[in-house]
Amino acid sequence: MKKALRFVQISALLLGTAAALFYMHIREVFNTPVTVSEPKIIEIPHGSSLPKIAEILRHNGLVRHEFYFIAYAKIHQIFPKIKAGEYLIDRPVSLIETAKLLAEGKLFLRKITFPEGRTIHEYAEILRRNAFLAGDFNMPAEGLFLPETYTFSKGYERQKIVDQATAAMKKIVDQAWADRDPNLPLNSKSELLVLASVIEKETGLSDERKQVSSVFINRLQQGMLLQTDPTVIYALTMGQTELGRPLLRKDLEIDSPYNTYKYAGLPPAPICNPGKEAIMAAAHPDHTPYLYFVASGNGGHNFARTLAEHNQNVAKWRALKK
Repeated sequence: MKKALRFVQISALLLGTAAALFYMHIREVFNTPVTVSEPKIIEIPHGSSLPKIAEILRHNGLVRHEFYFIAYAKIHQIFPKIKAGEYLIDRPVSLIETAKLLAEGKLFLRKITFPEGRTIHEYAEILRRNAFLAGDFNMPAEGLFLPETYTFSKGYERQKIVDQATAAMKKIVDQAWADRDPNLPLNSKSELLVLASVIEKETGLSDERKQVSSVFINRLQQGMLLQTDPTVIYALTMGQTELGRPLLRKDLEIDSPYNTYKYAGLPPAPICNPGKEAIMAAAHPDHTPYLYFVASGNGGHNFARTLAEHNQNVAKWRALKK
């Protein structure tokens, strides 16, 4: 009897020890971070089964044994919550942390940038070339797409980027129009956007945009031709291609409503998609006496009040070019 009791006691001790050791092992498996030598992006395809997900994680070195991840996911009901998509792993992570990352759906966000002052045609090409986006899309009219950097997860629809950029542009223009300076010679938000597009094409310098805006505002108020080269370039290309050469004198005679050397007032529509700064410059120009400007040769422009001053600045520019 004593021997039997002793056997039971020893067996219970052994089982308890084994259970304790197994528990410690499980804790170590679940909680010990796996070293990641360099940042990596893993992708969980749509419709992946739990074993498939565990296989992907093991293949990428994020779990040592598929069985343990499957067991943890089932016990904690993680699997139904796991979202398909890309995940960035840029630090050591434990099995529990990996499961939590997947369950919370913290997808890796990619970026797509649309530089300021480009045309709708150019933005469409940027969208088409991005292999991480999906689906067809329809672009808005010229000028209605806000150039920005947008974030998205792999497989995001291109049309949603277009819709987001269009809504963002509308919001900015609405705000600028509501807060515009009084007595601007502009009749609508559309005209504000057209002016902003011309300003955007004329200068890329933040501290010049309001000065450039003042020149065009002054010319509009005095009934002068705007005489801005980017509108002629747009008349020649309609934003479909680069001109690829300097403007010629004969180009200034093109019969197009976009030719501001030939037709008074603003062009009939934007010539590019302006950024926020250009839009705000159109709504809040500097108050200057300037009617002219020409490239200074150092990336900026020289401004002038009179044609005589302007001709001197042009002469300086030509001398620099030579």
